[in-house]
Amino acid sequence: MARGINKVILVGNLGNDPEMKYTQGGMAVCTMSLATTSVRKDRDGNTQEKTEWHRVKLFGKLGEIAGEYLKKGRQVYIEGSIRYDKFTGQDGVEKYFTDIVADEMQMLGGGAEGGGGGGGSYRGGGDRSERPSRPPQRQESAPRREAPPAKSSDFADDFADDDIPF
Repeated sequence: MARGINKVILVGNLGNDPEMKYTQGGMAVCTMSLATTSVRKDRDGNTQEKTEWHRVKLFGKLGEIAGEYLKKGRQVYIEGSIRYDKFTGQDGVEKYFTDIVADEMQMLGGGAEGGGGGGGSYRGGGDRSERPSRPPQRQESAPRREAPPAKSSDFADDFADDDIPF
């Protein structure tokens, strides 16, 4: 096998509201902090919780959706890849960063403020070499079925094309 796999799947809660920025080209960059907690029992039978924090980045339309709908405390599913970065500060000290670059996001459960349940599933698409993330496409839970062709007499002139919600 000549290629490797770099795939991350996280389900956790946001530690703060997403931070939105835009590149000079106008592409959205959403950064958020995601907490994942694992529970295990130690030798003495006591329950031990361990929380890991992940810095997640979403680009383009996926980032815009995350910035608009996600809030602190919201549970979210993230699928993407790990990226490592090195940065040398003005003081000459090298700093290392580990980011999760999301390709797919799904909002789970309700919001932190007790908002309603459910959420959307969003996936990236396109060529990764052009930009850090792919523009999302709404994921369908069931295959779409085409409606049978309508006869022109089936529709009255009751509405204008502007009334169609899509």
